[in-house]
Amino acid sequence: MSVMDRTSLDESPLADLHTIASQLSIDGYRRLRREALIDAILEKQSGEGAGESSPRRRTRTRRTKTTEPAEAVSEGASSDDAAAEDTRDDAEAEDTRDEDEPAQRRRRGRRGGRTRSVGRDDAPEAEAKEEPAEAEEAREEEEQVVEGVVELLPNGSGFLRIHPPEPSDEDVYVSAAQVKRCELVAGDRISGPRRAPRRSERFPSMVRIDTINDRPASEVAEGTRFDDLPAAFADERIRLGSEDPTIKAIEWLTPFGKGSRVSIVGGSRAGKTEALLRLARAIADQEGLQVSVALAGVRPEEISEWARAGVEPAAAVSFAASSDAQAGAVERVIDQARRIAARGADAVVLIDTLDGLHQSAARKAIAAARNIVDGGSVTVIATGAKPIGGETTVITLDTALASTGRFPALDLAASGTIRPELLVGEAGAEAIARARAEALEG
Repeated sequence: MSVMDRTSLDESPLADLHTIASQLSIDGYRRLRREALIDAILEKQSGEGAGESSPRRRTRTRRTKTTEPAEAVSEGASSDDAAAEDTRDDAEAEDTRDEDEPAQRRRRGRRGGRTRSVGRDDAPEAEAKEEPAEAEEAREEEEQVVEGVVELLPNGSGFLRIHPPEPSDEDVYVSAAQVKRCELVAGDRISGPRRAPRRSERFPSMVRIDTINDRPASEVAEGTRFDDLPAAFADERIRLGSEDPTIKAIEWLTPFGKGSRVSIVGGSRAGKTEALLRLARAIADQEGLQVSVALAGVRPEEISEWARAGVEPAAAVSFAASSDAQAGAVERVIDQARRIAARGADAVVLIDTLDGLHQSAARKAIAAARNIVDGGSVTVIATGAKPIGGETTVITLDTALASTGRFPALDLAASGTIRPELLVGEAGAEAIARARAEALEG
């Protein structure tokens, strides 16, 4: 091996430096930093390079299929020609070593046995089993533990903010699978090892999540399944406190509470979306409620309208999206609300609309609402052409009243709440019954 100076060593890849160190028999070279490794190579060369009589130690690597072995040198060639050819073969094998090794490992795995390296008789057996330098560097990256606050994105993934609440280049990406597996909620403080960004990535990524709010992640994720938590009828009313005539009529004649399943139904142009938007404004002012909006299958103009009204949707897809895409948008928001409720808080999800979803997906969205005994709650308020089934409150809007500008446009005869006495008391429930009777008589 020719003696290399510092300039050429500085320009060499780390894998080549490891190869040179291996040939020079430098102990523990894989644990050395780049500069220390170059110093060790130069020091070793200065001690051995001048001695021509010193035996040359050469390590041979496994060859690719296109590399001919040294035995292929013709018998008529001189010994110097054979040595030169052998040196070139060694160089080619070293250059292609990192690229070929994964494929060789796959082939070895399929055969179920080990592939022996050609010409590595004088290399230590442990060294032959070492992984490439890139894998070792990846392990070192994984050992860098980070801690920060979770900020979730509409697509279900999120970021670990190192310096919350402001984003920074040090933030770490958290995959949607990790968010779902660990039941993460926006604002959770988590910690765990990260890995460096790959070629097409901008941010590093979490390898795993070790702790959530100073508790082991396994304890948080292994809690009782949300669907198995005991539920009760809503008994804590959500007060709206709005002067809007439609919202006032909904609050007093079709009350709902924390954990209610609410459908706002009616024909086309009955004002379902407008009623939901006004409800969202009223509920957003309620302390202790975490409100999120999912727009699925709506007009593009309505998506912009919600944003202008100060209610930013957590997920939004227009009616041009497929039923599966609409269901996916709703499911992401519902999953987040379920995680909030499982932690003991109260979440409200407003959905416009369920009409574009498959029947099973629509039922699943409505069924997510529940009042957890001695725990949190999920309230779902959704619009649709007709009730899905299983609602605790149905708000029916009258198209004829809405189209002529007569508000509140509430069809009281077709509207109602199950067990209203739990929300408004016996006297309030009797008042609602009398109003319904009067509407039926009229």
